[in-house]
Amino acid sequence: MSHTILISGCARLPNSMVLNDLNQSVTVTLEVDKLYGVIVWADCTLDTKHAQNYLGKLIKGLSMRDGLTTINKEIENHYYGKTQSVLLAAVLDAYKQYKTPHVIK
Repeated sequence: MSHTILISGCARLPNSMVLNDLNQSVTVTLEVDKLYGVIVWADCTLDTKHAQNYLGKLIKGLSMRDGLTTINKEIENHYYGKTQSVLLAAVLDAYKQYKTPHVIK
């Protein structure tokens, strides 16, 4: 049995911003250690592989148990793309999924 869970969060792009014809939102997926809440892998639906990989490296090793303050600061201090606020919203949505009673026991 795996010692991790996969959670995702989604946030809609503003009407003035479109990543491509298909994506009207950004999804963040997080593989999280069940016991400690540590993010072991992160991915997102940003347009470039570079941006996707960067987010993964940026928040890998941070703990969801500590809340969003550190995760948000990392994104705010290191990711200056136009979709920063959308990424933060998608991470918040994933965090809400993480905090649901059926996920955390």
